[in-house]
Amino acid sequence: MTAITTVLFDFAGVLTSSPWGAMTEAGGGNLSLLIGSYEQDTDHPWHQVERGELAITDWAVAVTELGRAQGIEVDFAPLSALLGSMTLHQQVIDRVRTLGDEGYRLGLITNNVSEGRATWRAMLPLDELFEIVVDSSEVGMRKPNPAIYRHALALLGGVAPEAAVFLDDSPGNVLGAQQAGLHAILVQDPDAALRELDLLLAR
Repeated sequence: MTAITTVLFDFAGVLTSSPWGAMTEAGGGNLSLLIGSYEQDTDHPWHQVERGELAITDWAVAVTELGRAQGIEVDFAPLSALLGSMTLHQQVIDRVRTLGDEGYRLGLITNNVSEGRATWRAMLPLDELFEIVVDSSEVGMRKPNPAIYRHALALLGGVAPEAAVFLDDSPGNVLGAQQAGLHAILVQDPDAALRELDLLLAR
C-alpha cells in the first residue's frame, strides 16, 4: 500500500462551521434553489460563481428569478453576515499544524467566490498552514470535478493520487476526490473525521 504523504482539506464545513444554514434560510428552506445540486458540477448560477464565470450580483438576480418562478421570495439578509458568523474548528486547525510538523504535505481545496476571498482568507493564516491553496474561483474549476484534485496534486509537484487524502463535508466532493484516485473522508463530525484520518495515517 502506498504511504500517504499528503493531506488536503476543504475550508468551510471542515476548518470552519458550515455556511449552509444561512444559505438554506435565504432560500426559504430550499438550498438547491440557491446553489443547485452540490453533488454535481453544472451550469447552475452558483456553480458558475464558484468557477469565477459569474459575478455574485448576477447570481443574486438569477436565483431571485428562479425563486419567483417557484413561488419563493429569496431573502438575502441572512447572507449579509455569513462569513462573520462562521466559527473555526480549532481542533482541525491544530491537527493541520501537527501534520505539518510531522512532515506531511498540506493543501487546501475550496469552492469559493472571488468577492469573498479577502474575508475568508483573513480568517486563518492559510499560507502558513498550507503549501498550496486552491480556490475554485481562481482556477476555473470546482469540486466535485476530479480535475481540481488533480490540479492540486500537480501544484504539489505531481503527488500520486493514492498518496493523498482529502477531507470534505460534502458527499459529492468526497466522491469526486475518490474518482480522481485519492483517499477521502466525509466530515460530518470534525472529531470523528480526525479519528478516521488517524487510522488511515496509522498514527
